[in-house]
Amino acid sequence: MKSQRAHSRRTQFLGLTCGAVASVIAAMIIGGCGLGEWARNGAKVGPNYKPPVVAVAFNWIDYRDPRLEHANADLARWWGVFNDPVLNSLIDQAYAQNLSLRGAGERIAEARARRGIAVGNYFPQSQTAAGSYTANKASNQTANSNVSEQWYSNWEAGFNVSWELDLWGRFRRSVEAADADLQASVADFDNVLVVLLGDVAANYVQYRTFQERVAVARRNIEVQEKSYQLARDKFDAGASTERDVQQSRQVLEQTRAAIPQLEASQRQAANALCVLLGLPPHDLTARLDGPAAAAATTAPASGPTTAPAPPGIPVAPHDVAIGIPADLLRRRPDVRRFERLAAAQSALIGVAKADYYPRLSLLGSIGVQGEYFGDMFHTPGSVAGSIGPGFQWDILNYGRIESNVELQQARFRELVYAYQESVLRAGREAEDAVVGFLKAQERARLLGDSVNAAARTVEITHDQYREGVIDFTPVFLFEGTLAEQQDQLALARGEIALNLVDLYRALGGGWEMRLQGDGGGQSTTQPAATRPTIASN
Repeated sequence: MKSQRAHSRRTQFLGLTCGAVASVIAAMIIGGCGLGEWARNGAKVGPNYKPPVVAVAFNWIDYRDPRLEHANADLARWWGVFNDPVLNSLIDQAYAQNLSLRGAGERIAEARARRGIAVGNYFPQSQTAAGSYTANKASNQTANSNVSEQWYSNWEAGFNVSWELDLWGRFRRSVEAADADLQASVADFDNVLVVLLGDVAANYVQYRTFQERVAVARRNIEVQEKSYQLARDKFDAGASTERDVQQSRQVLEQTRAAIPQLEASQRQAANALCVLLGLPPHDLTARLDGPAAAAATTAPASGPTTAPAPPGIPVAPHDVAIGIPADLLRRRPDVRRFERLAAAQSALIGVAKADYYPRLSLLGSIGVQGEYFGDMFHTPGSVAGSIGPGFQWDILNYGRIESNVELQQARFRELVYAYQESVLRAGREAEDAVVGFLKAQERARLLGDSVNAAARTVEITHDQYREGVIDFTPVFLFEGTLAEQQDQLALARGEIALNLVDLYRALGGGWEMRLQGDGGGQSTTQPAATRPTIASN
């Protein structure tokens, strides 16, 4: 008799399951998703992602320039081309300590955790263990008003499970989206790293450029002080007019007035470096110029300490290897990030389309019950359980599912356009940096010739003024021109290095530090010991 009842229950269960599967297949056909397409997509609804087509230039605009090398460029440690040990140490420290980079590393950990949540849906989505104990009192009043009371106990423990089958690929598409999001977060980390390296190098170059401009101004002050003294001596001897004295003093004080602004800008560049290094702003003179230079800046005016010359503006190489424009798709982390975001959104279209179709679940529960705790495990009949399929289909949704699918498709198209625009923007930034680097070299060369000519002119006019052939006006004009031209030359030399930094940043160079473990072995996520403490309530 028992075997017949068990056979009957198995038959009913199989019948319900087969009926549910038949309903699901009918829903696929009615819903417009053919079995062929569903099978071709790996038993998943929604589109299978393909990288969007993008427009990339075949070659650089200045590809004929002999200073551009088109071989594959090794940009893993591009700042090494400057041969500047101070810059190298700043880069390594910024990689190890920069807070924005650590925040990007935590976004990777966040994306990895979300992926783990998505993968968990492959397994039974609901697994619940529960238990309870209750004590109940029953009261019965008899005809002679005697009351009898009795207490009853009830112990229960059980386990419930619910497992939705991934017939339409809802969970697999979710994992696809989480995988792409994780890859996008890694690309975001790489992009933050590329920007960080460029910012450190750019601020260092600016610091050295302001430093050089201050040094140029001070050298000109030395020359102009001698001219001022010569004009005073000639005026005192009655060999010139007071106008010569005032003109010489005017150009001298004008040059002196430029120094405070240059020193303020130099300090601001150092403060920016501090933040990039993950440090509070402080005096970096000893770090950038050496202890002797720091002592010279703080020495009293009566006895300055002679400091060695600073390293100077980083010298860029004459030629640069930049590869071809198509390399930007592979090298630029921001471009990769947009492409991965589009891939994640494509998978979400499949998640939304899965709502068109019914959900088939397997439900089960098992539990024990007894008046006393020991009865739950020893009394016959204390065990109860159930198992069977569950069926859920959202109908009469008033277009909400269809609207959600359209929403996800619109977001996908939006991200495709953003990806395509990021490729165009990357090409523009690289071309801007290329032409800036090439033209800065030409400008510096021409300014160098101009400075040499201006310096020789000042020598000639000094000799002529000393001999009384001319008045001070030509000396005044040419000394001012020389100071301006030398300042512009220092700017142009800095612009060469800055444009090369921008070029390497536009090419997406430097993110390979994450793979090589440079900068103290920092990984894509910050070490747990350096993470901020999260207070508990």
